[in-house]
Amino acid sequence: MEEAFSVRVDGIRFAAAHMATFAGACEPLHGHSYQVEAEIAGALAADSWVIDFQQLKSLLRRECAHLDHKFILQCESRRLDIVKAEGAWVITTPAGRRYQLPMDDVAALPIDNSTAERLAEWLCRRLWAQLQPLGGGLLQSASVDVWEGPGQKATFKLAATT
Repeated sequence: MEEAFSVRVDGIRFAAAHMATFAGACEPLHGHSYQVEAEIAGALAADSWVIDFQQLKSLLRRECAHLDHKFILQCESRRLDIVKAEGAWVITTPAGRRYQLPMDDVAALPIDNSTAERLAEWLCRRLWAQLQPLGGGLLQSASVDVWEGPGQKATFKLAATT
């Protein structure tokens, strides 16, 4: 039987604006005070821990800082028309509404929609990549929860491939 322990950190927060697309339409521009949690599972290292809590929190905070007080742009959107123009992102919705946002105010992500599910996936993949060199091959999985508000969360989980 393979043993796995897990550690979990929470309380990481960021505020951001977005407009998710759905059913061929686009939500109105709005924002959330997001809360993020991460859980890492694996075998214990020689020092009897999976990963240092502070190290995990630091990595997660750093990733969330990329999103804090930004507009989250879904650069791979199938619904939005997105153009880079003279230091700004120009975004046109399916209904023809046009936004022009300074590049410094935008977190341009390689995602198809700015849903909590895609944010959880983006954060989890970035966190997992940073944890690999630290885990000594003992890490088995990572999951990230993104809360848009009380009672509303999305989770994405990655497992190590053998």
